[in-house]
Amino acid sequence: MELWLARAARTQGDRVALEGSGTRLDYQALFDRARAAAGALLERGVGAGDQVALALAGQELVVALHGCLAIGAVAVPIDLRLREDEQQARTAGAVTVVSEPLDGAPAPLRQAVALEEIATIMHTSGTAAAPRPVALSYDNWLWNAIGSALALGLDPQERWLCPMPLAHVGGLSVQLRSAIYATTVVLHDRFDTEAVLGALMDPARAVTLVSLVPTMLARLLDAGLREPPTLRWALLGGGPIAPALLVAAGAAGVNVAPSYGMTEACSQIATNGLALLGTELRIADDGEILVRGPSVARGALGDDGWLHTGDLGALDGRGRLTITGRKADRIVSGGENIAPAEVEAVLLEHPAVADAAVVGVPDPEWGEAVAAYVVLRAGMASDGEALRAHCARTLAGFKVPKAIRLVSGLPRGETGKLRRRDLGKSLREPG
Repeated sequence: MELWLARAARTQGDRVALEGSGTRLDYQALFDRARAAAGALLERGVGAGDQVALALAGQELVVALHGCLAIGAVAVPIDLRLREDEQQARTAGAVTVVSEPLDGAPAPLRQAVALEEIATIMHTSGTAAAPRPVALSYDNWLWNAIGSALALGLDPQERWLCPMPLAHVGGLSVQLRSAIYATTVVLHDRFDTEAVLGALMDPARAVTLVSLVPTMLARLLDAGLREPPTLRWALLGGGPIAPALLVAAGAAGVNVAPSYGMTEACSQIATNGLALLGTELRIADDGEILVRGPSVARGALGDDGWLHTGDLGALDGRGRLTITGRKADRIVSGGENIAPAEVEAVLLEHPAVADAAVVGVPDPEWGEAVAAYVVLRAGMASDGEALRAHCARTLAGFKVPKAIRLVSGLPRGETGKLRRRDLGKSLREPG
């Protein structure tokens, strides 16, 4: 297989590859810079199969990434917002750490890539457990790009806005898919509500796709996102999606494609409820979602040949997937199983609620009781009694939170995912 960037430069050299932070690189310019980065890596003694930690962001990370791929090195993106000890844990297997732009003598590029080769090592988000390294091969990324294009459609003039960290799979997948497609990435180094809103509402920016997590979309809608003129889809994933958010997006004229994915599968697994091409889904006897297919990392497969996701869900007669929660988050109260995401979705339907997290707390009678942390919208008021009454109108009695604590914020990761395992560390138990 030809290098993706080399093919894009050969066939679409004058098309914009990266746009952002006041700069533009077309595919030929990106290819030239990647060759220079590859040369600098060779000068450091990096060889094929070596891990290279990329402690960079934005355009410089993209250049270094393609420099690694050009010589067969394995790129390991590092999130610069992590603590020093967390970064060091991710760089342990690397032969070198790149923290400055790479610029050397242009290197000759390898002529062919074996699809089974490892291209990147990505780390899981660590929202439910300690972050884990996941080795993703060229064919993992290629199949995911093909499946994503078939799920969302592909415009030759695609302009995919990426406000997600490139050190996380949701952000890097946008970059690699676009290199495979030879289309444009509109980079935002971090999510800023006003900057992203401005890009989506500006016809001259011509954004056709955007990747968001639910909290990002909620903030954009609150800030006035309405009828974005060129947007085809907002790809929405990274956590539970409240039905009320989808209703609000629809009323605002925003086409949302709910997506379910994991680092172990190059981000996307199913979009609009349907598995990507080549991806198989199965529900285990205990309700866990099992996945297999060519975009799933080989090292993530269990002895039975399936990726055990730890997520709970159901498949309908047409094969559409519904996510119901996480196995590890499931609350068992008086013998009844309760999915926190279901209760959170109901709380988020209350007009005064901006954010919510539901956990199980020890209960001497029922084993566990449902408790909730709630963030109210600015300028709005409510209390635990009113919120419990709101839940009781929709939920069975055993699912209604026994206690609700109003808080100023919830612990969330870099991409907006709820760090449920940190709730006990950062907040007191509801009283």
